[in-house]
Amino acid sequence: MVASNNNGKKMTPALRISQLDALELNKALEQLVWSQFTRCFHGFKPGLLARFEPEVKAFLWLFLWRFTIYSKNATVGQTILNIQYKNDLSQKQNYQTLSKHQKLWYLICTVGGRWLEERCYDLFSNRPLESFRKTKYFINLAVGLLKLCELLNFLVFLRKGKFATLTERILGIRSVFCQPQSIRQIGFEYMNRELLWHGFAEFLIFLLPLINMQKLKLRLSSWSLAVAGCSSKESSLAAGSKECCLCGEWPTMPHTIGCSHVFCYYCLKSNYLFDMYFTCPKCGMEVHDLQPLKHKIEMKEVST
Repeated sequence: MVASNNNGKKMTPALRISQLDALELNKALEQLVWSQFTRCFHGFKPGLLARFEPEVKAFLWLFLWRFTIYSKNATVGQTILNIQYKNDLSQKQNYQTLSKHQKLWYLICTVGGRWLEERCYDLFSNRPLESFRKTKYFINLAVGLLKLCELLNFLVFLRKGKFATLTERILGIRSVFCQPQSIRQIGFEYMNRELLWHGFAEFLIFLLPLINMQKLKLRLSSWSLAVAGCSSKESSLAAGSKECCLCGEWPTMPHTIGCSHVFCYYCLKSNYLFDMYFTCPKCGMEVHDLQPLKHKIEMKEVST
């Protein structure tokens, strides 16, 4: 529902997400103010503010209330998000600011409530032990009921979008936009780039297992050796010798002994260890040195 204020401007109810964002901004501001305030006492004796911390915090929140809710009908977080409080108890259709009673009760419920929550145990700690235990039990019971009411209020807020906090519901103050909200222009270029990149990455993950990386590596290494300049002798060996002279199979880790024949490394090494005077079975050349064949031999299908 859209209402209009005293100046004739339209007032629209604040969105749920805007109200929640305003609450988070208020908490962040309070933490920032408190951290900046405590830095002023870093040079003093440690623990100087610990004894009066609830009272100091209450004074700071009172200061913030004076220049936000009391004067502008909005917290700092609401002002950033173009939101302010409206008197929802008024029967008039036009926008109505908060009454003084609502502002004072807001101060009592927020600042006074938090101060009482931190000081309630200290106020009754001087009583006898048995009386203090009963008082502590009732305090815990009251705090638990209050938290339960806040939870129920939050669930109702998610359903209807009014009164984000229990204090707002009790006092009848509602969050509305100060000015009509215009449609924001949202660019999707960044999202499109992210979707495109993720799609490309998933395609690569699907494609990589289908590529024979070992064969591709051998092909690239053979090309690099060819560019570096292999000797014509090794090229002719690789082209002419397609089987080991000892086992008759495709050479595994091909090696030579200085002649024009190729051997498997394991065949050549085992025979040489068994017989120190081992010679090539085809040309009779003695073993002088085991030399690996740098030029790779490609295995092809053997025609039967």
